[in-house]
Amino acid sequence: MRPLEFGWYLPSNGDTTCYGEGPAVVPPGTPMFDRVVAAAEAAGFEYMLVPVAGPCWEAWITTAFLAGRSSAIRMLVAARPGYVNPVLLAKMVTTFDQLTGGRIAVNLIAGQSEAENAADGIRHGKEERYALMAEEVAILKALWTASGPLDWEGRFHSLRGARVQPPPLQRPHPRFYLGGGSRQAWEISAAHADVHLFWGDRPEAIAAQMAEIRALAREAGREAALGFGMRLQIICRETEAEAWAAAEELVRGVDAGRSAAIRANVANSVANQRVQALLRESAAHERPGLIAPHLWAGLAQARQGAGVAVVGDPAQCAAALQRFIDIGCHSFCLSGYLHDEEATRFGRWVKPILLARNAGRMRAA
Repeated sequence: MRPLEFGWYLPSNGDTTCYGEGPAVVPPGTPMFDRVVAAAEAAGFEYMLVPVAGPCWEAWITTAFLAGRSSAIRMLVAARPGYVNPVLLAKMVTTFDQLTGGRIAVNLIAGQSEAENAADGIRHGKEERYALMAEEVAILKALWTASGPLDWEGRFHSLRGARVQPPPLQRPHPRFYLGGGSRQAWEISAAHADVHLFWGDRPEAIAAQMAEIRALAREAGREAALGFGMRLQIICRETEAEAWAAAEELVRGVDAGRSAAIRANVANSVANQRVQALLRESAAHERPGLIAPHLWAGLAQARQGAGVAVVGDPAQCAAALQRFIDIGCHSFCLSGYLHDEEATRFGRWVKPILLARNAGRMRAA
C-alpha cells in the first residue's frame, strides 16, 4: 500500500468565512501566506497546492517566494498547456527542484473555464488543450531523462538540440498530479500522472472511476505507477453542531445570481458539472447539499472547483476520510476556512485519528 500523504491549499486570492459577504475578509499577501504555510507545516502536511485561477496571485513567483520562507513542505504548482514554453517550464521545475532540495511537484491542469483561458490568451479549445498537455508532459519527461540534446517533432512543438540544466534532483523527475473528470484527463493520468486527484463525490462513485482509470493505466503499462487521491474541503469543529454552523455561515447570503454565474463559467468542465449535479440531486434533503454521511456539496453554490466538504467533529471527519482510504485513495489535498486555522484543527484533531487507524502508512509529523 502507498504511504498516505496530506496536502493543504494556499488561498492566494484571499480567505473568508462567508462567501456571501463579497470581498475576502483576509486579503492575499505575505502575512496571510506566511500564516497558512506555517500552520500547514506545523500540522504535518506534506505539500501545498498553489492555484492559478485568474483572481489568484501568480503561482510560480508566489511558490518560489514561499519555498524560501518554509523548511519542509513541498509546493504543488500548476503547469497549464500552452501557458509556458515546455523547455522553459522544464528548466523552471528543475531549478526549483535543485534550489529547494526536492520540494516541488507539478499539477497538470487544462483549465476549468473557457472564458478564463481566453482571457489568458490561450486559444486552444478543451480537446486541443488536453492533446497539448499530453505532448508537453512527454517533452518535460524526455528533457529530464535525455542523455544528450533532444530533438522533438510533435503536433504542437518542434525542438532541435534542446537540453535542460540543471537536471532534476528528484529522480527520475518530480511527481505529476492531475485532477479531472473527463475521459481525456483520465487518459493523461493513466499515461503520465503519479497521482490522479478526484473532486468530492460519494465513495462508491469514486471507486468506480478509479477502476476505469486503473484499466487505462494497465493498458499503458503503468497500473503500479498511478495512485489516487481526493481534493476536498474540510470543516471540522469540536462538535458537529459547530461544524454545520460554520458550513452554513460560508454560504450565508450567496444569491441565485452568483450560483448561476458559477454554473455558466464551468459549463465545459466535467468535474465541475458533476459537483453541480450532486448539489441539485441533494437539494431536497433535510440538509441541502448532503450527499453522504458528513459529505456536503453545499459549497458548490458559492465557489467553483472543490465544492464538496467533509463536515463534522474530529471523529466524524476522520471517518469520512477513512472511507476514501478504504477504497484505495492515498493522497488528500484539503482546504478549509480560514486556512491557517483549519490546518491547525486538522493537525491537532483529525490527523492523529487517521494515524492511529492506518499505522505505518503515514508519518507522525
